[in-house]
Amino acid sequence: MTLIEITAAKRRREKLAVLTAYDYPTARLLDESGIDILLVGDSLGMVVLGFPDTTLVTMEHMLHHTAAVARGVQRALIVADLPFASYETPEQAVANARRLIAAGAHAVKLEGGATHAARIAAIVADGIPVMAHLGMLPQSVREEGGYKIKGRTPAAAEALLADAHAVENAGAFAVVLELVQADTAARLTAALAIPTIGIGSGTACDGQVLVTHDLIGLFPWFTPKFARQHAQIAGSIRGAAAAFIEETKRADG
Repeated sequence: MTLIEITAAKRRREKLAVLTAYDYPTARLLDESGIDILLVGDSLGMVVLGFPDTTLVTMEHMLHHTAAVARGVQRALIVADLPFASYETPEQAVANARRLIAAGAHAVKLEGGATHAARIAAIVADGIPVMAHLGMLPQSVREEGGYKIKGRTPAAAEALLADAHAVENAGAFAVVLELVQADTAARLTAALAIPTIGIGSGTACDGQVLVTHDLIGLFPWFTPKFARQHAQIAGSIRGAAAAFIEETKRADG
């Protein structure tokens, strides 16, 4: 999956399917299933490492998991998140983007709109593709006091539109819209030449992304309201473990 194919998908009105991956077997299974884009998201901080949010994820965490994912992928485009405080300046953004590419990513993602356009432009100028991220910004959750829907008012929608044009003009090849009011997300999708990838932002986006753990029920302690589960892996794991425990304790000798 190339950037040209991703851009062409929008023109053909073909939806892009994006899932997260943090390890080799998951990445390989999703790649073999035909997924378009695999996101090594800093969401691994919560669903893999047990942190309360993404702000504790480090570059070392991201490099470790990106390399594991890259070993399992033959087809999908791998996008890796630049974690919290790893792109404070354009120079730092470029340096850390290079590290993720060296680990096996094909592109990087960072959060922020017009305020981060110079950082996006610097990374793109270095030859590294960038996916932008607007709406709810998980790395800012502590400042915002929770996960809140964005773009609800006309003023907020206009601000998001300005941010969307800013990241597009800076060279981003796509933009994630997280928890954006559905009609606002539809407006942004129509206004941009680059694909929008929605998460909790309605169905009008050019694609959808989910945390795989939410999709397959592997993190039962919390599931976002917008996530539709297609499996209940947590129950299967508990059942298999219980069967093994019983089998072991009943065994003779």
